[in-house]
Amino acid sequence: MKFWTITKKELFSYFNSIMAYIVIGLFLVLTSFLFFRTFFLAGQNNMREFFGLIPYTFLFLLPAITMRSISEEKKIGTQEILKTSPITSFDIIFGKFLGALIFLSIILLLSISIPITLSYTGDLDLGVIFSSYLGAFLLGASYIAIGIFISCFTKNQIVAFLITVVVLFLLLLIGQPYITFMLPNWLIVPFKYLGSVDHYSNLIKGVIDIKNIVYYLSIICLFNYLAIRKIDN
Repeated sequence: MKFWTITKKELFSYFNSIMAYIVIGLFLVLTSFLFFRTFFLAGQNNMREFFGLIPYTFLFLLPAITMRSISEEKKIGTQEILKTSPITSFDIIFGKFLGALIFLSIILLLSISIPITLSYTGDLDLGVIFSSYLGAFLLGASYIAIGIFISCFTKNQIVAFLITVVVLFLLLLIGQPYITFMLPNWLIVPFKYLGSVDHYSNLIKGVIDIKNIVYYLSIICLFNYLAIRKIDN
C-alpha cells in the first residue's frame, strides 16, 4: 500500500501548517453560529440550517486544502522525483485524495457535538442526521476530487484555489431553479442532474436514493482518474 505513505505525508503536512487549523476553526465557527442562531431565535430543533450551509462553506474551505495537493509538488520539483520512484500515479493521487478525505472526516466528526446537544432538547430523527452527514461527506469528497484534479494544472496554489472555487460554484449553480427556468425543456433534467444541489438536498431530507450516491461516486472516480491521467502525461 504505497499510497498510504503519501496519505500520511499529506496528513502530516496539513497539521504541520496553520491552514488546517484555520479551515477547521472557520467551519466550526460558521456552522455552529448559524445553527445556534436558528435554534435560539427561531426555536427550530433540527439541523436543516447547519447542513444547508455546508455546500457554501465547503466551496471555499476545501479548495484551500486541495490547492497545494499537486501544485506544491510541481513548484518544488518533487513531482518528477515521485514519478521516477516506485510510487505510481495512482498511489500519488489516491494517497492525496485519501489524506484530504480523512481531514474532511475529522471536520465532520468535530461537529457531532451539535446533534448530541440537540438530542437532549427533544426528539431527533437519527435517520435524517445519518443521511445528512452522508450527503456532506459525499459532497466534500467530490469537491476534493475536483480540487486535486485542478491542482494538477498549475504551480500556483492561489490559481488552483480560485479555479476550483469557480468550478465548484458553477456545479452548485447549474441545477438551481433560477438557472433551469431559462433553459429549453429538454435541457432542464440533464442540468438538474449535473448540478450538485438536488442530490445533496435529497440526502439532507433523509432520502437515500441510489442515483444520488452514484452521482457523487461518479464525480469522485472521474476526477481522480483524470488527475491520474494528467500526472501520467
